[in-house]
Amino acid sequence: MKYIKNSTAILLVLLFGLTTWATPEKKEVKYLSGTDNENTVTWDFFCTSGRKSGVWTNIEVPSHWEQQGFGEYDYGRDYRTYGKKFKFADETGIYKHQFSVPGNWKEKEVFIIFEGSMTDTEVKINGELAGPIHQGSFYRFRYNITDKLKKGEENELEVTVHKRSANQSVNRAERYADYWIFGGIFRPVYLEAVPQSFIDRVAVNALANGSFSMDLFPVNAQKNQTVVAEIKDARGTLVKTVETKLSAGDSLVTLSCLIEAPLTWTAETPNLYSVKVSLKEKSDTVYQLEEKFGFRTIEIREGDGIYVNGTKVKMKGVNRHVFWPETGRCVNAQIDLDDVLLIKEMNMNAVRCSHYPPDKSFLNYCDSLGLYVLDELAGWQNAYDTESGRKLVKEMVIRDVNHPSIIFWSNGNEGGTNKELDDDYLIYDPSKRPVIHAHHKPGNDYNGIDCNHYENYFSSKKILDEGLIYMPTEFLHAQDDGGGAAGLADFWELFWNSERSAGGFSWVLADEGLVRTDLGGVIDANRVNAPDGIVGPHREKEGSFYAMREIYSPVKISMDKLPDNFNGIIPVENRYHFTNLKNIRFEWKLVNFSTPYQRGASHQVMQSGTVVSPDIAPVQKGELKLDLPDGFNRYDALYLQAFDPFNKEIYCWSWKTVGNTNQVMKLVEKTLTESEKARLQKLKAQGIEEDNILPIAQQNGDSKLSAKVEVSQNDSLLTLKASGISVTFNTNSGTIHSLKNDFSLPLPFSNGPVLVSGNAELINVSHHEIEGAYVVSMKYAGDLKEVTWTMYNSGWLQMDYEYQVEGEKYFTGISFDFPESDVIGAKWLGEGPSHVWKNRLQGGRLDVFERLYNNILPGDNSWEYPPFKGYFADVSWMEFNTVDGKFTVVANEEDLFVRLFDFYGISGPKNYPALPAGNISFLDGIPPVGTKLAMGISNDTWNLGPAGNLNKMEKPVKRTLYFYFGLLQ
Repeated sequence: MKYIKNSTAILLVLLFGLTTWATPEKKEVKYLSGTDNENTVTWDFFCTSGRKSGVWTNIEVPSHWEQQGFGEYDYGRDYRTYGKKFKFADETGIYKHQFSVPGNWKEKEVFIIFEGSMTDTEVKINGELAGPIHQGSFYRFRYNITDKLKKGEENELEVTVHKRSANQSVNRAERYADYWIFGGIFRPVYLEAVPQSFIDRVAVNALANGSFSMDLFPVNAQKNQTVVAEIKDARGTLVKTVETKLSAGDSLVTLSCLIEAPLTWTAETPNLYSVKVSLKEKSDTVYQLEEKFGFRTIEIREGDGIYVNGTKVKMKGVNRHVFWPETGRCVNAQIDLDDVLLIKEMNMNAVRCSHYPPDKSFLNYCDSLGLYVLDELAGWQNAYDTESGRKLVKEMVIRDVNHPSIIFWSNGNEGGTNKELDDDYLIYDPSKRPVIHAHHKPGNDYNGIDCNHYENYFSSKKILDEGLIYMPTEFLHAQDDGGGAAGLADFWELFWNSERSAGGFSWVLADEGLVRTDLGGVIDANRVNAPDGIVGPHREKEGSFYAMREIYSPVKISMDKLPDNFNGIIPVENRYHFTNLKNIRFEWKLVNFSTPYQRGASHQVMQSGTVVSPDIAPVQKGELKLDLPDGFNRYDALYLQAFDPFNKEIYCWSWKTVGNTNQVMKLVEKTLTESEKARLQKLKAQGIEEDNILPIAQQNGDSKLSAKVEVSQNDSLLTLKASGISVTFNTNSGTIHSLKNDFSLPLPFSNGPVLVSGNAELINVSHHEIEGAYVVSMKYAGDLKEVTWTMYNSGWLQMDYEYQVEGEKYFTGISFDFPESDVIGAKWLGEGPSHVWKNRLQGGRLDVFERLYNNILPGDNSWEYPPFKGYFADVSWMEFNTVDGKFTVVANEEDLFVRLFDFYGISGPKNYPALPAGNISFLDGIPPVGTKLAMGISNDTWNLGPAGNLNKMEKPVKRTLYFYFGLLQ
């Protein structure tokens, strides 16, 4: 039977001719340039001024000519930096390229398309102007060049690009801006060939209720033609067919129908459909195009909020520049994909295309992977004039209209809004998406939404208590190590719980660090203007990245510690808008951590299991129930992972099973075993050879190793020695004076403990022997109550201390001196991988981390993350690796912060926040960090929310630390 059917098909072809069965004509594309920054084509090029100017040579297209070694660099705010006398570079680039067209294009209409060119662009084909000079950098434009082509011969394309526009409003909208500005053809150039009768484009309006309408724009329509639209789901299944007849000369036709129960598009459920549009003459298909779209409805309900498909949503958003260090705004689809994945990895659901429309591929990924998009017309604090702006609005909307991810058109930025253009967006958008005004001054709300930038926590609360919807399109400027996620937890709780909040958009995704071809390839973030990203220029993850993952997690778990007698029940809140938690996968793991004396840093999964996903509707609360084995607390920690319906990890929470008890028991040996004693005696008997590099003198060996702690005193110096380790205290100051070790160099760890805040006066020192140890007790007047040192026969040194300081303090705890220059690295068990601030504690996972020393600091044009220095949270133990040997500190109690050396969060004439005394600190309170915008520093952290308040001790703190000043084995 199958053979017969195939035979019948062949027979029909023979009977009716091949024309009927020919593949329908589609738009044919031929690239004249390359497709992206990694796939370029060489053109001839002449630059009029600056580097490599005055001679014909070659250039790769697409590209910015500065990144190819031509012309000069400018940052858009240089006119502010250098004042009124400053003049921007104004070179012109002349491109030439030879091309031919396929022979079957003779009867076709041929267009040349430019996806983006900076800035004024004149196009000639075979010496003849293709059309008017295009003004505006970020927009697709085209010319019909059919009558200018030489069919069957070589054609010459000549493109003259002026870096600065002849239209001053274009310069002010696009180039007088807080970002790098370039010249050149930076997006692809290609030809499109279509039949003489074709459909130029379509504009879809598909609503959540299944209503589908589509505007079609035929060219050279004939009276005997029909248009057939086939709507298909993501699997390619035909859902509906609708058609209409054309009349001669029709230039706009609308098709409409109703789809029953469509799968709707949201950022959580990015369901896409496609429509195949066929232009037919009788039974022949003369032209065909296909477009993807999604069914979704966008509403602004005045005084209430933003609704998608009838559900109120809040934007967990970020601003994004199109940028890559080596190639500027010339990028590729992989970069676009990686950025979408990076944004979603932070559990964000929205992106603002600041401050211009992005590459088409970025929007495609937002459609398919799920991000709400604000598509923005350029206008950085200055607007296009109306004539230019209307052309560019048309180009932007026509290109982007069918992307379901786009929920708003943003008409300029921070005063760069020409209000005469507000209605133009709706001319080309049948779905009538709302237009917003992104602004930095109050009183510029539009369509019921206030987008005012950089309000603090309290002024945001005031706006939310008033009548407008509030959705800041920029907030918490992430310059240096401030802003970003610092204070975000407070802001997000305010936004989430406020009826009129629509969320907001952090500034900005990535540091705009540019590889300077004129300075040997150094990465330049223009010092104070462009290092303001949540990630680095090559998307290196900073501390805010990790914190945002937890803050924005749609599965919210607030349990900080496992309660006593933990029964496996964990309270959980569903902060999805559309997804039930029964569609989320949960897994638990019981892990053990590696120890300081093991090489490397790792954990081992000892047991694992799955969790029955609870039926918790969006924005509701409930419980997770973990079926853990008996005796689970013999393991070090519990991990809980959540995975979204696409199997991407949402977040991993971690808890210690019994505080620091397991670590203290594993590491701290108070008595010396006979075998360990014998090993040390043997080592000591070998003596020490003189070293010709390090300051080590020869020492004769002996096998003496006291069975108890040896004590000696010389005036104010009291020395305890056990198992080859000696510690000398200054009984006048109460601090460690010096350390020695029979088996290694003396460690320069000294001058502590000292309080980092408050006062302490040593009033009494006493010491006495106890079984297996020796105790030195130091009594104080003031905020430090008592410090008790206990040296055990094993060489371990225990410090018990108690203190309480009055009032608000940047930091609380104790500190010691150690030369930063001697540090090789550190390994620790704690929350990581990032350092923290008081108002950016989120995002850490308990694990063992190991890091070599580096001096990476905010705003210093280096991104070899993660930084070594900073405040590190919930440290159970830390091993210091130094040129003088190793030493280890173990915390008996939880929630210890360890401060490592000198650093800052915000750079300026004075760096912020201030640091504690000493070099290594063991703290219970650490400072919050403020924000910075260019040279504007705000260290008033209190106005970022409750977590920005300073530390206030409600009761005394008692802690125990254990020190081992030698190599653990």
